[in-house]
Amino acid sequence: MAVNRPKRFNRLAAGFFLFFGFFLIFSGTLKASDPPSGKTEIISLEKTPEGLAALAASGNEWDFLLETAERIYLLVCPQDLAFFQTNRLKFRLETHLFPPAFPSAGAMSPSSGANGAYHSYSEVVAELNDLAKRYPGLAQVKEAGRSHEGRSILALKISDNVASKEPEPGLLFLGCHHAREWISVEVPLLTARYLLENYELRPDVRQLVNGTQLWFIPLVNPDGLEYSIRVYRYWRKNRRANEDGTFGVDLNRNYGFSWGIDNRGSSPNPASEVYRGPAPFSEPETRAVRDLFLENRIDGLISYHSYSQVILYPWGFTTAPADKAPLLLDLARRMSELMAAVNGRRYVFGQASTLLYLTNGDTTDWAYGIAGIPAYTIELPPVDILNGGFFNSEADIQPIFAENLAAALDLIVWCLENNEGKYWLNQEGEKDLDRIRYQPIMKSSAMTKIK
Repeated sequence: MAVNRPKRFNRLAAGFFLFFGFFLIFSGTLKASDPPSGKTEIISLEKTPEGLAALAASGNEWDFLLETAERIYLLVCPQDLAFFQTNRLKFRLETHLFPPAFPSAGAMSPSSGANGAYHSYSEVVAELNDLAKRYPGLAQVKEAGRSHEGRSILALKISDNVASKEPEPGLLFLGCHHAREWISVEVPLLTARYLLENYELRPDVRQLVNGTQLWFIPLVNPDGLEYSIRVYRYWRKNRRANEDGTFGVDLNRNYGFSWGIDNRGSSPNPASEVYRGPAPFSEPETRAVRDLFLENRIDGLISYHSYSQVILYPWGFTTAPADKAPLLLDLARRMSELMAAVNGRRYVFGQASTLLYLTNGDTTDWAYGIAGIPAYTIELPPVDILNGGFFNSEADIQPIFAENLAAALDLIVWCLENNEGKYWLNQEGEKDLDRIRYQPIMKSSAMTKIK
């Protein structure tokens, strides 16, 4: 069913973020040696000029979840409630509407899984290896890198000659840059499974797989996901131990294009939820994505996130349009229409900086900035915190996957039709990792266009 939306900038308090220069900020002060502590309460605050002024003057980096016409929703520490009471701000607790921030001790069995139908790190590893075992000629698992805590960041390649690097269009699908966004793991993982299970059953799927090289990293942030499952449900960043005693870098602010260009699109403060890290690509997780991207031909990219039910394209670091904005807009419109046809749920689409808020150092800006390819962030349902926020039900997984499958297949078709017979070469005829551009080459076999 289609969801009725608030006004455009109400989706993640975007108007409020831009006005005060805040967005998605939180303390990040969890210590490895202490019991977990952090923001456990969700409140809604009556939106008044006095309330907004008090928030802006407090000096806190608030974690804004949503702004509606009447109220602002925040994730706060219990001790923050005294601030609202002292300043006589009209608020109400909404925590009871959502699962607890800290899991109960008895629910954390590694064998049964603490997150139900959602995949943990070990379950993702098992699933990817199982797919490669079941489809050895079509699927291959590669370790793209290792996380801060030593977990493998696995990439699954799907192609008809999977062991060969063919001059075919390539696409990269990424999930779970942000730990608390569990649904973002499921969509790329289920997309990969669908392609393999339907290769022999559907000629259209077989043609796509035969003509492309498809890469899936469903779990970019394995340490953060495990922490979100087993310790603190709202954890967002990775698990870097920062020098000031805080933990975590926002991986989607750590890529190298326009990294740290300002402090609105990311933060230099390690305690911030959008801390960009000490340097571009300082994190092993983003280096793993970078290296796989540069070692292979990639013609299109989708990075899955949640929530807000939107399709975003570059630029995020500036409100100026990208040079290929008409193409990016047209592809996003097509994807949105195909998605709506599946379940009736419409994804709004537009340039990231103007539809939501400014970001810098993010995945899609980097991919577009260095390679000029269509690159999208898809923020999965729900549309806002009132409809569940980060807490998708298990029943949400299949319908959200189904509508996003339609969009992913359409982007694969576009890349196949528009990049066939091209490859990244420099003047010497070798892949150029610094200045990527397209040059035509001969292709070994003709590919019938998919309409």
